[in-house]
Amino acid sequence: MRGVHSAVDDIRRGVFKEVALLAYEGGDLSRVNMIPYQMIKGEVAHHRSDVFLERAIIKERLRLALGMNMQPPEDQLPISATIHEMEEMGESGSKKHFEKPLVNIIPFACNACPPKQIRITDSCQGCISHPCMNVCPKNAIYLDERKHCHIDQSKCIKCGKCFNQCPYRAISKIERPCAAACGMDAIGSDELGRAKINYDKCVNCGMCLVNCPFGAIADKSQIYQTVRAIARGEEVIAIVAPAFVGQFGKEATPGKIQAAMKVLGFADVVEVAIGADLCTVQEAHAFLEEVPAKMPWMGTSCCPAWSKMAKTLFPQQAEYVSMALTPMVITARMVKLLYPDSKVVFVGPCAAKKAEANRRTIRSDVDFVLTFEEMQGIFDAKEIDFTKIQEDPEEKMENGTGFGRGFAVSGGVAAAVAETISHLDPGREVKIEKAEGLRDCRKMLLMAKTGKRDGYLLEGMACPGGCVAGAGTIQPVSVGAMNVEKFKNAAAVQSCTQTPYLTSLNDVEMAHLITPPEGDAVSYPVTRLSQEELSGTPEA
Repeated sequence: MRGVHSAVDDIRRGVFKEVALLAYEGGDLSRVNMIPYQMIKGEVAHHRSDVFLERAIIKERLRLALGMNMQPPEDQLPISATIHEMEEMGESGSKKHFEKPLVNIIPFACNACPPKQIRITDSCQGCISHPCMNVCPKNAIYLDERKHCHIDQSKCIKCGKCFNQCPYRAISKIERPCAAACGMDAIGSDELGRAKINYDKCVNCGMCLVNCPFGAIADKSQIYQTVRAIARGEEVIAIVAPAFVGQFGKEATPGKIQAAMKVLGFADVVEVAIGADLCTVQEAHAFLEEVPAKMPWMGTSCCPAWSKMAKTLFPQQAEYVSMALTPMVITARMVKLLYPDSKVVFVGPCAAKKAEANRRTIRSDVDFVLTFEEMQGIFDAKEIDFTKIQEDPEEKMENGTGFGRGFAVSGGVAAAVAETISHLDPGREVKIEKAEGLRDCRKMLLMAKTGKRDGYLLEGMACPGGCVAGAGTIQPVSVGAMNVEKFKNAAAVQSCTQTPYLTSLNDVEMAHLITPPEGDAVSYPVTRLSQEELSGTPEA
């Protein structure tokens, strides 16, 4: 499904645009109640059984896009009944952090897709060899009067052996798309057969969100809060993830994106690849110090969904995942040092970054998080046309190194750390394994748990393809990866060890950069590194 534009995309992005328009207009917020009627006109349904259901779903999507909680079916109030409270909090200068859960299933939008099943279709030819029956370990397959095969679902254990044996490919696997996409097996069923999230397992990767073909799953947004902060005249600075390049179309060059965001009212736009560079140096130094002297292997830290998965399912190995802060947080803290009164907005591809920024210890650093899709909604609301936007030759995002920009694709983080280690310790061999998608990440950690990855640097990415495949991206994964590769190669400096911001690691005011995220048990000490050490050249 990823990369194929659909009606679900139009609905989601239409809601984002309407929320942005509402925020820009301000004033009488009761207009929010009319948005479902403006988006779904007339009396005939477009995609559902009736137009009233379509509007009800839009209403819940609006609530989530405003950062609000969904309402239970028995307690339906107009959206405007509580939106004023959010506006009042914004005017007082406070932030509105979303209440958990971040990712939500709209129950009456769910199709109640069947859970995983193996089915024999009408294509069965009734062959006399019956290989499907012969391999079934539970004798769940039987013949009808026409000698065609059928499966007794009460006996079937969904092993798939029959599926692999049928010479006519007459056996199909049916699985709920959201559950198939969830690498944590966090999606079950409620009493009506509809999808339900087990939040004790959910790591907020958002893969269910983008794989539901009915658009029944949505995460909370901070579009409204971001736009209102700009409208109040606050100093709002955007920090943009490396995966941004090409996401807003071919005409949206990095320079034009920066210029467009200035038009929207952002005070500045900063490349998060800067933070990726510093994160790389910290992880490289930690790997050299810790592996294998203090721990058998080290996992990268930049993907919050991977990190949470590792700590949830493998608590005894949790301390082996790097405690370095993510590029988002490092960049945000650098911005806050320069502009203490600013609001920092992370613009990126990831739903899990919203959960990361919602942590108590990070809220003061990252005020709001927007996905690329949500940012596109703001562009649409203000009718930004990238064919007409002019770049400012004096202001370009050219500060990130090539390897820092490469964080956006699978394997990019580990490659950056290994390249930095080659400068710090030229003789050190670094064994690397990467996994993309939480199921493969789990397999990788199982191998590490059994001692088969000792001495390794393990990179985990929750989204198949890396950040360019995040739940908030717009372009197909292959297109995003290609654009990042071009942007990476175009960097003036390739090695993270050559970033001009290395001195930030030696600044005593930046010591808190290395404070571990909330809930982490272990922290690496802040190590003061000289420029010579960081570049691999011994001090005289």
